[in-house]
Amino acid sequence: MKRHNHKTILILFVTIATILACNAPSQATPTEATLVDLPATQIPPVTDTPVPPPTEIGIQHTIIPVNLPGNRSGHAGDYDSSVTANEKKSNGGDRFTFERFERPFNANTMDTYFPELDIVDTFVFQDETWLYGTIKVVDRSAVNVSPYRFAMQLDTDVNGKGDYLVLALNPPSADWTTDGVQAYQDANRDVGNLTAMVSDKGAPGGDGFEANLFDSGKGNDPDSAWIRVSPNDANTVEIAIKRTLIGNPSLYMVDMWAGHGTLDPSLFDFSDHYTHDQAGAADPGLPNFYPIKSVFELDNSCRMAVGFEPNGSEPGLCPFIAPPKVEKGETPASCTPSMGDLNSCIQFGGTWNYTSCQCDIPVIP
Repeated sequence: MKRHNHKTILILFVTIATILACNAPSQATPTEATLVDLPATQIPPVTDTPVPPPTEIGIQHTIIPVNLPGNRSGHAGDYDSSVTANEKKSNGGDRFTFERFERPFNANTMDTYFPELDIVDTFVFQDETWLYGTIKVVDRSAVNVSPYRFAMQLDTDVNGKGDYLVLALNPPSADWTTDGVQAYQDANRDVGNLTAMVSDKGAPGGDGFEANLFDSGKGNDPDSAWIRVSPNDANTVEIAIKRTLIGNPSLYMVDMWAGHGTLDPSLFDFSDHYTHDQAGAADPGLPNFYPIKSVFELDNSCRMAVGFEPNGSEPGLCPFIAPPKVEKGETPASCTPSMGDLNSCIQFGGTWNYTSCQCDIPVIP
């Protein structure tokens, strides 16, 4: 009996030892994972060549201008200064105080004449979709300065202050393009400052056309504004702007511009950003200001009235003979000026007075 108990205790001891051995932490070295060599065809190649970005989708145009309408809506000629260039002066039309520029010359010496800047004729056309402006210069092929720009300024509320500006680089061909074409708006309405197209002494100049609505096809509408060389005349460029971009005006005033780097949308009106002393003059008949200085290599046309009959007092208006006002029962006065007198009057910013038969020129303080 006693021997049997010893055997039982031994079996119990062996059992406990076995259990404890199974639960004890192992001290054995772990087996390393075996690396499998992949076939060469499955190993991705190592390369330093960057992955190209996704291809950008180009601007898609849906409405492109065609030929200009047959009937014009406005016409304004301009002075040809090629005939007086050797005398280092403009051929007329340069009156800084009234935002009229005839300055296709370099600054200070005026010994370099730029025929590509000298506007000699402008037209306006329109249809249900587009407003077109054409600008003819003496010789567009003579361009040797970059950037060389054309512009069309629109006054859509006919108060003498510009509301929109289409600015475009010299086009390469007779194909319509949006490249280099920009459209601006004077959203904060400071173009013209206190008095439209008249220098406002002592008043801040503002920031001109500050809101960029369109830039080389980029904007809410990629078809908003275009330019091309006229297929009929290498010295004429044609600008097209969608009516919807500028509020589809039924009446407006418009003038054309040509310039090099000085044709800057932030500097409108130029006569409010410079003094007359700073800007100079292109006419030796104004010896206190001649020659041109800070405002140079620039030309613009007078303003055309489109969609309404002007009364002759609109700021910047092209030569225009308005019928005299006759009260009921009065006899009309025969006081119609010659076109030469009218041109001279408007050149100096004046208005023809049918009562006194003379030009009324505003006095600038």
